[in-house]
Amino acid sequence: MPLTFVHHRVTCQPRTWSNVAKRVIDLNDFMLRDNDTALYGLWRSQIGLPRDTITIISVWPDLETAKEKSDQICIGMEMVSAVETDIMSPTIRPKNGKRPERQGNYAFRWFETPLENFGEFLQLCTDAWPDFESSYDSQIIGLWKIENDDENVKTLLLTRRPSLAMWERSKIPQGNKEAKVRQKLSRRYDLCDWTTVCTTTLITASDEPDNIRWS
Repeated sequence: MPLTFVHHRVTCQPRTWSNVAKRVIDLNDFMLRDNDTALYGLWRSQIGLPRDTITIISVWPDLETAKEKSDQICIGMEMVSAVETDIMSPTIRPKNGKRPERQGNYAFRWFETPLENFGEFLQLCTDAWPDFESSYDSQIIGLWKIENDDENVKTLLLTRRPSLAMWERSKIPQGNKEAKVRQKLSRRYDLCDWTTVCTTTLITASDEPDNIRWS
């Protein structure tokens, strides 16, 4: 049975994001038990979100469990002001629940795409990603469909780049190979009705912490 992912945007009380993050990491629900429920990743704001907003992606064994329990993970945390959740299903990636480990610049980009354009949107991603990853030392972590009742298909694309500088660099192609990648990725913006992006760094990285004061 395919795993269900949940995106949580957590608004914390002033100057408490780090303490909330530590409490989330220690939650009993996220202590791995037969790989059923897990903390996929936890991110802090870099650009585009308030300083005291953290982003969580959690993994659940099925849709029913996610709907029943995912809203409860921050209940009782007095430092949490609000939590917004989106239930998500993987499209092309990720293939499993293996969590991202490397520190870097993580871009959360949201799209709303008319259903009739979504097939081409997915094909452009499939065609562009291999050369994008090799050109910019970057990784596409996942592209998820958000459960919603709208006519448009809402998706979340999560991309890791090694640095904020590489995020900018990847927008300015150099040479024919990169130009073709950018052409395919830019075409997605012509297909969607709405898109927005924010960048973050990975609190749960296993290689190195992020101690920079971004905001």
